[in-house]
Amino acid sequence: MSTTSNDSPLILRIALPVTLRRLFDYLPPENGDLSLVRPGMRLTVPFGRRKVTGILIDTATHSDFPIEKLKRADVPLDQEAVITDDILQLCRWAATYYQYSLGDTLSQALPVMLRQGYDLSKEAHTCWRPASDIDPAILGKLNRAPRQQATWEIVKTHPTGATEVALKALGAETAMLKKLAEKGLTESYSHIPEKRPFHSYDPILKTSELVLNHEQQQALEAITCDANRFSTTLLHGVTGSGKTEVYLQAIHNTLKQQQQALVLVPEIGLTPQTLERFRNRFNVPVTVLHSGLNDRERLNGWLSAFHGEAGIIIGTRSSIFTPMPYLGLIIVDEEHDLSYKQQDSIRYSARDLAIYRGKLRDVPVVLGSATPSLESLHNAKNHRYRYQKLNQRAGNAKPPYLELVDIRGKQLNAGLSETVEQAIHQTLQRGEQALVFLNQRGYAPTLSCNECGHLMDCPQCDAHLTLHRTPPHLHCHHCDLQRPIPLQCPHCNSRHLAPVGQGTERSEEVLARQFRNTKVLRIDRDSTRRKTALSDMLTIIHKGEPAILVGTQMLAKGHHFPKVTLVVILNADSGFFSADFRGPEKVGQLLLQVAGRAGRSTRPGHVIIQTQFPENQQLQQLVTQGYDAFAESLLVQRQSISLPPFGYMALLTAEATHANDAHQFLETVASHAQQIIQTQNLAGPMGVKVLGPMPAAMEKRQGRYRMQLFLQGVSRGPLHTLLNHLVPAMESSPLGRKIRWSVDVDPLEIG
Repeated sequence: MSTTSNDSPLILRIALPVTLRRLFDYLPPENGDLSLVRPGMRLTVPFGRRKVTGILIDTATHSDFPIEKLKRADVPLDQEAVITDDILQLCRWAATYYQYSLGDTLSQALPVMLRQGYDLSKEAHTCWRPASDIDPAILGKLNRAPRQQATWEIVKTHPTGATEVALKALGAETAMLKKLAEKGLTESYSHIPEKRPFHSYDPILKTSELVLNHEQQQALEAITCDANRFSTTLLHGVTGSGKTEVYLQAIHNTLKQQQQALVLVPEIGLTPQTLERFRNRFNVPVTVLHSGLNDRERLNGWLSAFHGEAGIIIGTRSSIFTPMPYLGLIIVDEEHDLSYKQQDSIRYSARDLAIYRGKLRDVPVVLGSATPSLESLHNAKNHRYRYQKLNQRAGNAKPPYLELVDIRGKQLNAGLSETVEQAIHQTLQRGEQALVFLNQRGYAPTLSCNECGHLMDCPQCDAHLTLHRTPPHLHCHHCDLQRPIPLQCPHCNSRHLAPVGQGTERSEEVLARQFRNTKVLRIDRDSTRRKTALSDMLTIIHKGEPAILVGTQMLAKGHHFPKVTLVVILNADSGFFSADFRGPEKVGQLLLQVAGRAGRSTRPGHVIIQTQFPENQQLQQLVTQGYDAFAESLLVQRQSISLPPFGYMALLTAEATHANDAHQFLETVASHAQQIIQTQNLAGPMGVKVLGPMPAAMEKRQGRYRMQLFLQGVSRGPLHTLLNHLVPAMESSPLGRKIRWSVDVDPLEIG
């Protein structure tokens, strides 16, 4: 047995990807060199009847368990720590704050292949170079294949070869590399290349920077004035105000100091357009990380950041855990977006982790949005964040004109009023584009029987089955249940079935029939499943020909469509009457984000908002006074009842196949919480309140009944004291082991 200098056995303290909130003790490998073992390395260990990959956190000379009962770890998988010191600190904080195990949290920080024990010592890159013997005739025909031509232009600048990762970071496509190889123009080979650091690329810029207006220049100076010190800047810029150009120039300043930049974006849909702008501007490798990549691609991107090859990382939520040895700037674009909050496993906020990581690394953090979250506005108001406002659109673009259209009692054509149809017709006649927004996928929200009124509901969820026409089927978007469209009503056997309401497919069909000579493009999660579908449609849109865009939230965020001058919002009302107290904030942000797609170039924009409640004070305020006044009124309301950001919340959810089991578990938890509140002196005006248990807004989902318990406090300290005592008790509860339960600290969605 390996021992320390005082003959005590050395104990390895290892975090495992399990829900238990503790570290596990193991003996060192039988024949391993302990001088090479350090925190942050992966080790495979026996756990029950299986082998799991864990992370070494620390070593000790004492265990609470008998030494003879401890199992041995296998030889470490790594030659260096894959969890760097700052990522370990970030994960420690996240695990504590969000009440999850350190092992589960660290697992979030690694690509899937590393979680599964992939051996990095065998890592070999696929590299590409120009072929040794090239036929000039074939080379001369490349201008007929622009994508192959573009990839060839990149490859030929690397006569001795370059990794596929580096070539893709410069804009090359793997498929095009293979096509060029088939033509005898390129060849691939494998080797473990020397890492080329991002700061060796000279010059940094490919293209010149744009001239900033006064507001943009002020914002840039505020971000870069303390380039090597932690600060958080809220960049509140109206849609089309040129926030991205400010980001680009701040990143240039970071790269000049030989530091890396991390840019978080809310969804995959934003990455193609954003990535193109970044790669067109910078010479240094730009790496993208998101869930649309396969496991190999994600590992390659992670490694390029880990080894300092990538100067810029653009990624979605989980990219906040990407190791970057030279990190110098973090940007969170569309910081208000709900996509930054993970809704399963460890329920972390990537935006909040970005701020904490910036503090750990002592680097500036930028939060950008046209419609900032109330939390960020509140922090700016209290001078926790710097605040920079961009009031004017870039160039000569003017803010769009917003018009409310009352549709009460009006005859609608698949949700389109006569006013809307006329406006679309006039827009197309001018050679411009129109965008129709409807946040409902599918052909219709459900199917109904005209005889008995029966609705096609999901048997596993408190939700209707959505009708889809391409391909024809009924689909539950909550549990993914799919069924064929019935020929008759299951309740009364009538064959008179009809769609109820409209979805994007139905709007697309009606618009295509009404405007036969115009291209209608539907952009939603269904139409963009194919890997290049979204980029292909964006290419068509950017050609600038008259077109109608129909889509969901995927169209609302960050896209720049110069020829879109009309935006139509078919239904603006639902969020204002939501049971969720955040409903008005979410719908206000969404409406203005969608409206911001109109008139972003030289032509004026027009936004038509259809509503059945035109007198709604919040809607009127949003349209007539703008987001600042709307947000301020919401903050006043929140403050009066101590809701976030003037208070703090945690949401405990229990799910069970029998509703009584979930209710009984949370009843016990609520009773125990009250006892802790009394014994820890957490009661009183500044203490914690326990609300519930009560059914979730969607009580039944995926065949399980869901109950919720709310913990609410005016200050963060007492709430977390309660959670620190309560969660271990929930873990050890016999009933808690029979059901599913979760903890959501700072919940953004209550459903």
